[in-house]
Amino acid sequence: MLIEDDLMVRATLRQILERAGHVVIEADHGGEGLSKLEQQHIDLMITDIIMPEKEGIETIIEARRRHPQLPIMAISGGGRTRNMDFLEVARQAGADSTMAKPLRAQQLVDEIDQLLRA
Repeated sequence: MLIEDDLMVRATLRQILERAGHVVIEADHGGEGLSKLEQQHIDLMITDIIMPEKEGIETIIEARRRHPQLPIMAISGGGRTRNMDFLEVARQAGADSTMAKPLRAQQLVDEIDQLLRA
């Protein structure tokens, strides 16, 4: 599952993941992603951090509570804002992996493959 509010980023990531042989279920915010997580079998969740309606940290916490074994990757272009490192907070909230935007396609695919093998 790919949860990303930016349509262009989501489309690009979907294309990268599909080329690597993955089936991608999309959501544009955490609330939608969590709803789909309950309706479908999901092997891995990738979530942006800064999103409207339900942001990534809340999404990670809730997904981790509901599905403790689900591999979760957090992505963000926010970096450090007001002395807060969003990706580090995501890791503390339960993300198994984090990546800063802009993402490199092969690095993303390699990290996803590693998470799915674990």
